Amino acid sequence: MPASRQYLVEQHTILSVVVGSRAFGLATAASDVDRRGVYVAPTADFWRMVKPPTHVEGPLPEQFAWEVERFCELALANNPNVLEVLHSPLVEQHTALGAELRHLAPAFLSRKAYTTFARYANAQFVKAENRRERGSEPRWKHLMHMLRLMISGASLLESGTMHIDTGPYRERLLAVRRGEVPWDEVCAWRDRLSARLDQTLAASPLPELPDTTRVEDWLISVRRRSLTNEGSPA
Repeated sequence: MPASRQYLVEQHTILSVVVGSRAFGLATAASDVDRRGVYVAPTADFWRMVKPPTHVEGPLPEQFAWEVERFCELALANNPNVLEVLHSPLVEQHTALGAELRHLAPAFLSRKAYTTFARYANAQFVKAENRRERGSEPRWKHLMHMLRLMISGASLLESGTMHIDTGPYRERLLAVRRGEVPWDEVCAWRDRLSARLDQTLAASPLPELPDTTRVEDWLISVRRRSLTNEGSPA
């Protein structure tokens, strides 16, 4: 295996998208271009004592990619950051396998999203509260993304489909980012979204669990196809 891990991204990427503020419709002139992707390590590399890495940073700034198996594990757990890769409207690169992975997106979704989205959002809120207790201003950008995540999670539970664009909430969320919305109003909005998440869970069209069998069958097929096409990400 080459010494640099970045060859996996450069030569074996099957999907690369832009996420973050640009995909959410919340970009400003100062926003970075956050890239996330998926690569398929050559099957033969798993026969070595040292296994391929589960993720790689770079080679571009703000770029991060997962090996396809690790990506599937996280997506099956309904990790919000990973699900956003499957639903970003800003696709910069995809191969035939990348298109298959995007088509497989519904198989990953389940009511697990209730726990993961709420947990991520709560972690950000606790950090903001702790900063206020220490006499510091909360990081308003983080609070904006907390609220955006809760909106996305509630919409997912209600509709069974994930949408990451903030739509009609854009201006209000940007006002939060600029620190123009008082703390009490941010807390009240969070409370309403928490109640919405709770109320939508029982009636959600999402299945209790993701379709692990379908995802695993696809992953096995990717490994098999890789053996016959090691020089290309397919």
